[in-house]
Amino acid sequence: MDKTRVQKIIADSGYCSRRKAEIYVKAGQVRVNGRPVKIGDKADPLKDAITVNGEKLTLGNKPRYIKLYKPRGYICSLFDPRGKKPVVELLGGVRERVYPAGRLDVNSEGLIFLTNDGFFSQHITHPKNKIKKTYRVTVSGEVTEETAAFLAAGVELGGDGKTRPCDVGIIVSGAERSVLRITVSEGKNRQIRRMCDAAGLPVSRLKRVSVGGVRLGMLKPGEYADLTADELKLLGYGGANKKTPRHL
Repeated sequence: MDKTRVQKIIADSGYCSRRKAEIYVKAGQVRVNGRPVKIGDKADPLKDAITVNGEKLTLGNKPRYIKLYKPRGYICSLFDPRGKKPVVELLGGVRERVYPAGRLDVNSEGLIFLTNDGFFSQHITHPKNKIKKTYRVTVSGEVTEETAAFLAAGVELGGDGKTRPCDVGIIVSGAERSVLRITVSEGKNRQIRRMCDAAGLPVSRLKRVSVGGVRLGMLKPGEYADLTADELKLLGYGGANKKTPRHL
């Protein structure tokens, strides 16, 4: 078998994303046959012994694709040095080592995906794929049609530039409290909260209700289910064993 870049082998194994694997490599936490590697080094996943943080990499795991209703107070990470609760703690009964494909901030709730398939994670998170994410957003104050149009046209977010045009619908508008449905096709850091702040609408509750056509369905906070074949098709994903676009 031809040798492959070490960070790709790690991501394909489901241990973590390729970006995270690169961080581990740069930190000297990845070894091949006992020797530390650097970015660009290659290995044979069938012959070489690869360890990450002293843990031997297990290759050939069956892909797992999970949708989870993340409650508020949990982080989309495998661990947190500050002691916050990682979402993987909610996956009792899941034997595979899965990790979040995408993020949802600690004070937000709703739909997230977890997987051990690095290709799937990249497919979901790569900005070129423009996978739509819909949020139900509760804000303080009244939302007018003019304000909704301001949000939909794109909002300047300082150093992150202007957001793409998006869909904004007013579900409820009241003097003290309003509810919006916002659908975006990108994932800038804390994007929805920052957009609403720019419009003078502090967010009191933010819930992601769908990603790429996949909905929360009947899931309650903390509950999860495996994605169906039809849901994977909705996301435009053909599987780890099929060819994916080169930019993924």
